[in-house]
Amino acid sequence: MSTTSQSEGALETRGLEPVPDSERTARTRELFPTWVAANISVLLLTMGASLVVTYKLNFWQAIVVATAAPLVSYGLVGLISIAGKRGGAPGMALSRAVFGQRGNLLPGALIWVARWGWETINAVTGAYAMLTVLDILLGVKSNTFLIIVTLLVFVVTTFAISGLGIHVVQKCNKYATYLFGAFSVLVLVYLVMNTDWSAVFDRPAGKMSLMVAGTGLIAAGGVSWIPSAPDFTRYLPRTASSKAMVASSVGGAGIVVLPMVLMGAVMAVSTPDLASAADPVSFLGEILPLWIAVPYLLIALVGMVLINSMSMYSAGFTAQTLGFKIPRHWAVSVNAVISLAFGGVLMLVAKSFMGSFIAFLSLLAVAFSAWVGVFGADMLRRTEYDAKALLDTTPTSAYWYTGGFSPAAVAAWAVGLGSGLLFTTSDWFTGPLAANNPVGEYGLGWVATIVVSGLLYVVLPKPAVPAPAGADEADEERAPLAV
Repeated sequence: MSTTSQSEGALETRGLEPVPDSERTARTRELFPTWVAANISVLLLTMGASLVVTYKLNFWQAIVVATAAPLVSYGLVGLISIAGKRGGAPGMALSRAVFGQRGNLLPGALIWVARWGWETINAVTGAYAMLTVLDILLGVKSNTFLIIVTLLVFVVTTFAISGLGIHVVQKCNKYATYLFGAFSVLVLVYLVMNTDWSAVFDRPAGKMSLMVAGTGLIAAGGVSWIPSAPDFTRYLPRTASSKAMVASSVGGAGIVVLPMVLMGAVMAVSTPDLASAADPVSFLGEILPLWIAVPYLLIALVGMVLINSMSMYSAGFTAQTLGFKIPRHWAVSVNAVISLAFGGVLMLVAKSFMGSFIAFLSLLAVAFSAWVGVFGADMLRRTEYDAKALLDTTPTSAYWYTGGFSPAAVAAWAVGLGSGLLFTTSDWFTGPLAANNPVGEYGLGWVATIVVSGLLYVVLPKPAVPAPAGADEADEERAPLAV
């Protein structure tokens, strides 16, 4: 991906500072493999199985869920990514313009902590994939030492790729897309030829409420990417097509999410234990023949490395916005160490991976949605960002507002977050309004969060949008803004 004047594949040294126009040479079509790679995870198979086993949905309902989830979540990813081309900076840096230099620390800290959990889940899944391959090929059984080693290998590899920057991440995404697509076709063909389709199609339909809740379950992964969306579009020129950005986001995610969720739903008919397996990977060695299972697991492992690399890449920016005075690639190391520690606890101590995963997704969606509602509403009135003010964290910044806070944004975010939690149900936390009303019963706490925070921000009095003082001294003549 030709995103800067540096040679492709070189270490990216740019941090929070907006990318100057002279270096913004990326193309919208390069977003497609980005969001394909962001979804190459066997966890989608397990979630597809949960739709059938836990939510009691039939095959046709699973199709609707697997279509609607990426359309909604990655539609939001695409829309928020437009801010990246407008401001040329990472999402959590642009967020300073909305919440204020100090106010941004509140949603920033919550999103950063939530990323610890997401990266831990991915690291654990990757380690399980390596353990499964070792078991299938060499007969080596899992033990404490091997768990630690595989987890360490996964996290170190993730750190290396994400630390190198967007050039390496995007290049890896491109090749992983081709490989994963080819082997997914093989898996689909095998399932078509070896599945009892009468058992699949004869299942009765489930409740509409569980269908909507299942959509939220699948969509939660996409929602977690929304604050990071501008990170991957900041190298696009200001004239890039917004429609193409949204289409590439939805298309890249949908082409992976739909078939993988359906494959999981089909597999669960003959293997219902898939939805509650002790680990989310080993079942592939039992369902698929070795000549498919091993390469498919290895490719999925690469995908999970890339997912975590993308997450850590964005987490590095988030850490910098929180005040870590270190280069982005070193900020990434903080998340690497945390995911290694938490991953060890999840693999060695936790009793139920899927229970922990689904509970985490329920809370993750609400945590990210509060920011989405406020930031998205702000994009309706703000079409450009002051580059100097974004980096100025002192009272002289145009984004200092009242004591470093934008009262409207912070209040809307807090109220939206609290409202969403009231309607949320999980193994870890259940809100007082999680039952006896449509929002709670349909699992729409995260939607309520977006709506409440967004509408409240719109109606509250807000600071005036300051006129940009100039995007970059190196680019005196700015191109006209493309909305």
